[in-house]
Amino acid sequence: MAFCPNCGSQVQGAFCPNCGSAVAGGSGPIGATSIPNPGVPPVAAASGLEPHIAAALCYTPFAIGLIASIIFVLVAPYNQNKFVKFSAIQSLFLHLALFLVFMALGIVSMMVTLVLHFLGFLMVILYPIVWLGVLILMLFMMYKAFNNQTVKLPFIGDLAQKQA
Repeated sequence: MAFCPNCGSQVQGAFCPNCGSAVAGGSGPIGATSIPNPGVPPVAAASGLEPHIAAALCYTPFAIGLIASIIFVLVAPYNQNKFVKFSAIQSLFLHLALFLVFMALGIVSMMVTLVLHFLGFLMVILYPIVWLGVLILMLFMMYKAFNNQTVKLPFIGDLAQKQA
């Protein structure tokens, strides 16, 4: 007895009597059964990467997370999962915001160093503190995504939710 891959009903021929979709190989050999898993869609089951792992990879620090986010927004099995798509888009917006923050911090540090030479050493202290904060934020987001928990960042999360 075979089961329809589309609706899950029992099939005894080449076509499903319930939905009419074609069943590969007809009824198959005697004694062989194919039991569909109703909790896992066929696309997600064939992708090979669990959604919570894909979402956690989006928040990997530095360029790895950026590349993973772009891939998960573009590749078919992952961009159809709301959790992965939201995490990937939020991660892209987060990377863009961090890029802008560090550009502004660089401009401010150059201006402070040029105008007030003796305050330039404050930027040497400020950069590692900001990088440590970014690293802690990324690790926290990875942890939450790995545990299937959605954390919506202020402002960025609202933008990502509209896009997902």
